Amino acid sequence: MGTVVSFEIRPGDESRHAATAALERACTILHAADDTFSLYMPMSPMSRLRRGETSLEQSPPEIAEVLGYCAEARRLSDGWFDPWAMPGGLDPTGLVKGWATQRAAQVLEDSGMAAAMVNGAGDIACFGRPETGRAWTVGIQDPHHPKRVLRTVRVERAIATSGTSQRGEHIYDPFLGVPGSHALSATVTGPSLAMADALATALLARGATGVPCVRALPGYDAFVIKARPQLQHR
Repeated sequence: MGTVVSFEIRPGDESRHAATAALERACTILHAADDTFSLYMPMSPMSRLRRGETSLEQSPPEIAEVLGYCAEARRLSDGWFDPWAMPGGLDPTGLVKGWATQRAAQVLEDSGMAAAMVNGAGDIACFGRPETGRAWTVGIQDPHHPKRVLRTVRVERAIATSGTSQRGEHIYDPFLGVPGSHALSATVTGPSLAMADALATALLARGATGVPCVRALPGYDAFVIKARPQLQHR
């Protein structure tokens, strides 16, 4: 989907061979997600469904699963995350990268790895501890100065950040149907990377007024960097 995924793995008692095999299975999951959902590929199942050339029932079951998450994210975000309101038709990209990254991390965990972090271009899923007594730590960049870290966050399972500093204005206001965001960066932590990814996208469009909505969800937290680099509550 036009991005890079990186892995950091702590095998624990498992062998290097077992870790390599688990990594290969995780990469297979990511390539399969790309083949299914990529809108860059005209004949992907998601592209064909979007054009109305096939039905949801005829599509791979993963699409129905992702669209179910999308519907839930639309409800939880008060409509600020809405793949059905995107120009050109249905586009679940704002959730599916987090969903796929989370599935890759789950493969590593199911394979017996002691700890791992999978980073899908800012959508990060992790488990375990990189070292005894130390949690995974992620730095949040200053949108104005990418080499500057504004805040570090200890992450138990998932963290997602959406922003405009690298890709420019790419978020659509689902209510107005035009490009536009009310923040420079939005970060969400929580138990599900798929949902954190969608909610971060919604916050980027909505701005700081959406933070209480996210914080009301069990296990989730958020902060937003507004047009002027001023951190909101976490």
